[in-house]
Order: sequence, then structure tokens, then C-alpha cells
Amino acid sequence: MKKIIIIALLVLGVTLSANAQKKIEITELPKPAQEFLKKYFSNSAIDVVKKDAEHGEKGYEVKLKDGTEIEFWKDGSYREVDGGKKPIPTGFIPLSVKDYVAKNHPNEKITHIDYGHKDLDVDLTNNIDLEFTKEGKILKDKKDK
Repeated sequence: MKKIIIIALLVLGVTLSANAQKKIEITELPKPAQEFLKKYFSNSAIDVVKKDAEHGEKGYEVKLKDGTEIEFWKDGSYREVDGGKKPIPTGFIPLSVKDYVAKNHPNEKITHIDYGHKDLDVDLTNNIDLEFTKEGKILKDKKDK
């Protein structure tokens, strides 16, 4: 009986996961997301485009062949860009954030930016974690452990 319950739960989990992330075509992304990709990531091939309902928030997720992951809000504005350990383009990053990094961490590059509900999280190549207000004022500057 335990075995049947475990199998049923696994099947349910896979089904829910499949419904939460549905592969779509790039042309199904909102126009702002398509324009963002064209402007800042035109040199990178797209691997997968998904409609994402993570944590009850509808949006989109794009994975590039180089490993970069980009998440968009449902209106097509970017929410997160994650290059892993690789630097990401910075043309879309607020000037105050870029200026802070250039002044306080001149030898480092931005590898990740994430708009949360209350703040803006930025990671650098040296594992420094920066936190800003949405207006670009620094809140935290520390090295990840």
C-alpha cells in the first residue's frame, strides 16, 4: 500500500511540475520580453522558453545555450538574469547599481540580478552579494560564505 501511495504522489508531482512550466515558442513571449532578448542577448542561442507559474506568480523563463537563465514577469519585463558564474550584459541594469559596482568593486563583473518584491539583489564574480533598494540605494555589501 505504501508503494502505491508513493508512486501516486510521484505521478502527481510530475504532473503538477509539467503544468507549472509549459514549453512555448519565443513568439509567445510578451513583446517586451522578445525585445529584451533581441537587444541584450542577440548573440546567444535560445535553448528553452517556458511559461512559468512558480510560487503562484505567472511569468516566463528563458534558458540560453550558454547556461544563462532569464525570468520575466507576466507583462514581459525582466525579473531576473542569472549568468551562473559568467558576467551578464549590463545595459539594462540601473546606472546607480553599475556605478556602485565600478566604484567599490572595480575588478568585478555582475553575474546575476534579481528583482524581488522589496529589493534588488546583485551578485558579482568574486561571490560578493549586493542588495539595493529598487531605487538603487545600497543596503548590503558582503561576501557569500
